[in-house]
This record gives sequence, C-alpha cells and structure tokens, in this order.
Amino acid sequence: MINFLNATFIKSCPNRNEKPQAQKPEVLIVGRSNVGKSSLINALTQKKKLAFTSSKPGHTRLLNYYDVDNQFYLVDAPGYGYAKGGIDLDRLFAEMMSSYFENNSDLRLVLILLDARRELSDDDLEIVEYVKENKIPFALVITKYDKVNQKEKSALNKYLKEMGLVNEQVFYTSILKNDSLSLLKKGIENSL
Repeated sequence: MINFLNATFIKSCPNRNEKPQAQKPEVLIVGRSNVGKSSLINALTQKKKLAFTSSKPGHTRLLNYYDVDNQFYLVDAPGYGYAKGGIDLDRLFAEMMSSYFENNSDLRLVLILLDARRELSDDDLEIVEYVKENKIPFALVITKYDKVNQKEKSALNKYLKEMGLVNEQVFYTSILKNDSLSLLKKGIENSL
C-alpha cells in the first residue's frame, strides 16, 4: 500500500527531457487553470504547502514532479484555458504535453480534473479525446463536488453518461471529504 503522506517535491522542469533521473511510474494531473490541481495534491498528501496554490489562474508553467512514497511520481502539468500577461498557456500546454506524451513508457495514468461547477470546455474534451485515441489510461476527477447541489450533481452525471464515460473512470472529490480522496488514492494504486 502506498503512503501518500510520504510525499516530497522533487523538481520543476520545462519538458520531460529534464525530468528527475530516477525512473518511476508517473501519474499525470491535467486540467484547466483554477480547477484545483494544487489543492488536490495537497489534500491527497495531507501537506498544506506541498503544491503551491494561487488565487491567480495559470501559475503553474512547468511540469512539477512530486515523489510519492518512493513508489511513483505525481506530475502536475500547467493548466490550460487561461492567458494573461501575454502568455499563451494553451500553446505552452500543447507544446509541453506533446513532448511529455511522446514515447513515455513511465506514464501509467492521466488524471483529468474537471470542476463540478463548470461545463466541460473544448480543451477538456480535447484532452479526453487525445488520451482515448492514444490509448492512455485515464480517469476523470471531478473536483469541488461538495460545492454543487443535488440537481447540479444529477445534471453532471447525466452529461458524463452521455459522453460514454463509465463509472470506473470517474472520481467525485472534495478536498474536505477524506472518503472521496481515499477512493481516488485506491484508483491511483490500482493503475500502478
């Protein structure tokens, strides 16, 4: 069993060529800016400041590698769908991700984070289609699930079913609910 509390930040790098030297399985986290990637990493590891959270979307611009229990790397990718200050994060994301996915035999799972309060964007749908087409194992992680009411949850579930996503590929999470995080941890362990 993996001890998610035993997690450390290893390094940030602009592309996969500069990843940590020790080879380990990788679980990649992607999602639009401000979806809660850093908050989820901190909640999974129960470390409030392991991943930097910012009120400004688009703060992550590098691949951030976290070692979890010396078992695997949790890799935080830059957010997509937000541009400010002349930085085209969509272009940055596309370039970085194409180099990341190419011949990456270490990649075991892609966690695609989606905000329960937002409709899926074209970018969200593109990344889902990309991993499906390339036969990369993935799971949808619905974040901030505690912030939607029952009617909104029902509409979201209906939408996901219409997309043809089976229940095993969807994790409903809240950083405030340990049981939802435990299910996600088990899903990650099973993928490794």
